[in-house]
Amino acid sequence: MENSVLKHQIRSYIIQSQEEEIKRISMELHEGVGQNLYSIYTGLQLVESGLGEHHLKNYLHEMTQLIEKTIIEIRLLSVELHPPALTTLGLMPAIKSYLKLYTSTFGVLVDLESTGVEKHLPEQSSVAVFRVCQEALTNIAKHADTSNVKMTFSWDEEELKISIIDFGGGFATDEIEMNRVSLGIAAMKERMLLTGGNCVISSKIGGGTSVEISLPI
Repeated sequence: MENSVLKHQIRSYIIQSQEEEIKRISMELHEGVGQNLYSIYTGLQLVESGLGEHHLKNYLHEMTQLIEKTIIEIRLLSVELHPPALTTLGLMPAIKSYLKLYTSTFGVLVDLESTGVEKHLPEQSSVAVFRVCQEALTNIAKHADTSNVKMTFSWDEEELKISIIDFGGGFATDEIEMNRVSLGIAAMKERMLLTGGNCVISSKIGGGTSVEISLPI
C-alpha cells in the first residue's frame, strides 16, 4: 500500500515538474525570443522606409515578412505549450482559444458545446483536463482522417464530464501497438487518474473514436 502511494506521489510530482518547465519555456519564447524578434522587425521596417534603392527595399521587405511569420509561429507555439488563459481565465476560455489555433493549424472543425455552469477547478486539475483534450484532438488531426469533431462539456455540482467524438476511420483498441499513439493514450488515462478522474477511450474500425473524460468537482 505504501509503495502504491509513493508511486502515485512520484508520478504526480514528475507531471507537475514537467508542467512548470513547459510554462517556463512558454514564457521565455513569448517574452524573450518573441520580444527580441519584434524589436528587430520594427527596426527593419524603419530602415526599409528610408531606403531609396528599389532592389534593396524589396530584399528588406522579404526579410521583414519572414521575421513577422516567425513571430506569429513563436506566439502560436507559446500558446500551445501553455495557454495564458488557463491560469487567468479558466478552462473553457483556454479550450476555446486552443480550438481556434487547432482549426487554423489542422483544418479540423470542432463543434464545442457546454452545458451547466462552469466551476472553478484547481490549476492541477485544469491542466490535466486541458492536456488530455489536447492529446485527444492532436491524435484526431493526425490519425482519424476526419474534418469534424464533436466536443461536449457537461457541468454539474459534483462532476465534469467531457465527450470528444470524431467521425473518422477508428481503430481496433485491442490491436493497438506500442507506439506514440498508445503511449499518448496511456498518458491521458494516467493524468486523469492522478487527479481522481477517469478517461475511457473506445473505437472501432469504420466507426470513429470517442474519448470520455470525467472529473469529480
